[in-house]
Amino acid sequence: MPRVRVNHTTRYLYRQPVSLLPHRLMLRPQDSHDLRLLAATLSVDPKPQASRWAHDVFGNSVCLIDWAPDLRTDRLEIISRLDLEHFPAGPCLPQATLDAGAEVFPFSYDAEEVPDLSRLAERHMPDPDHLVDGWARRFLSPEGASGTLAVLAAMTHAIRANFVYLAREEEGTQSPAETLATGAGTCRDFALLMMEAARALGCAARFVTGYLYDSENTQTVGGGTTHAWCGVYLPGAGWVEYDPTNGLVAGTNLIRVGVTRTPAQARPVAGGFVGQPGDFVSLSVDVTVSVGDDAAPAEPVPRLPNPINETGTNTIGSPAPA
Repeated sequence: MPRVRVNHTTRYLYRQPVSLLPHRLMLRPQDSHDLRLLAATLSVDPKPQASRWAHDVFGNSVCLIDWAPDLRTDRLEIISRLDLEHFPAGPCLPQATLDAGAEVFPFSYDAEEVPDLSRLAERHMPDPDHLVDGWARRFLSPEGASGTLAVLAAMTHAIRANFVYLAREEEGTQSPAETLATGAGTCRDFALLMMEAARALGCAARFVTGYLYDSENTQTVGGGTTHAWCGVYLPGAGWVEYDPTNGLVAGTNLIRVGVTRTPAQARPVAGGFVGQPGDFVSLSVDVTVSVGDDAAPAEPVPRLPNPINETGTNTIGSPAPA
């Protein structure tokens, strides 16, 4: 039950004062059985004129903010601070709760769940040479039944062991075929590869964005910004999270903020500005995560009328999960 505090600062600089368009923030975790949100504060400078909360099509908590039409600014700063308790399932829980009919490949989803899972089980990326198909089948036993959890864990660990992690700040995700060809990628590239590989085996998979923390027994890569991994729906066990960047299974060290069908839908902050093409100067992102009851509390920040929660992207220069 780790106590986790997250400080996430995003700063945009512009060459001259610009107008800010409405922004959409997906940075507030959902309070649930595995994640208890104790506090969430958001400071935005310049101060928005209005803010409101909504749930998106996936049920994520999103905040929409607007600035006055006559506002002009040469900077935008967003500081998100979270204080929460994490109750990760751990690898033993999926093993204990998996339906007997789903213990080996291939398995079928319940007829009542198929309409809700079908789009998540479809392949989303072109694979004309069947590279992803062939890679996914490497984890199936040629001699008989293949254990579902063992296959997915092996896939997760193989990406961690055999691919090179390279941070990339630019927006976008490379195709799984490109990741296989280059043997390198970011956390979002590895998440998409595993999603498409799991879908090739008939599983429903979704993209997850959030934060990553170290513990006494783990040393991870992909911190210092938002992180990305994937979830696979398994009958009985539900959504089981896999982080192929670090070889982590069942939510260990992962703070889930948002879930989507594709990586493009998981931008923590979406928005833009009105100005000249060369007005955008720079974007800086700093994320610190501390663990433990004695972790230093975040310094107080000014709150909006309804405390909100967020991290940055402007349509230009989005800090996508590394």
